[in-house]
Amino acid sequence: GLGVSDISSEINKITDKPTIAVPTHVHWDHIGGLRNFPEFYVHEFEREWINGNFPLPNAFVYKMLVKDNNLTELIKPDDYAVFQGKPSGVLTDGDIIDLGSRKIKVLHTPGHSPGHMCFFEEETGYLFTGDLIYKGTLFANYESTDPELYFKSVQKILDIPINRVFTAHHSLDIST
Repeated sequence: GLGVSDISSEINKITDKPTIAVPTHVHWDHIGGLRNFPEFYVHEFEREWINGNFPLPNAFVYKMLVKDNNLTELIKPDDYAVFQGKPSGVLTDGDIIDLGSRKIKVLHTPGHSPGHMCFFEEETGYLFTGDLIYKGTLFANYESTDPELYFKSVQKILDIPINRVFTAHHSLDIST
């Protein structure tokens, strides 16, 4: 998420297993918390974004945070910077994330960002969509977005036997 709070400390309360964080894409509202994880992976197309070349200036991102999330009390302009770091690994379309008793398939779903990924668990039919699908306005109007690829990515997931969709924003009560 934004990195306003330390989600890794909450994860450590429920497991003592090693944790690798994997954001659906490298936008500021999905990568801030990565600073609290010793390991994280990103899609190969966004490795440079998180490794020192994020395409938007901090001032623009800060304005979006304040405007969209009303975080002026938690984040001050002089203290804010988009998280940058070196990923431990990269993912590509079709990769399998093996969690032992669960296997998650990586689906490259560009459009919202070049390396946007969804994650599908075939056994349960669960699809984690990040910013590809959610209730509300879907953003494909930045310089780094591509509405045509966004549309193709939505078409890509239509053929998947989805039982439940888990989104990244707003309401989580989307049903198939």
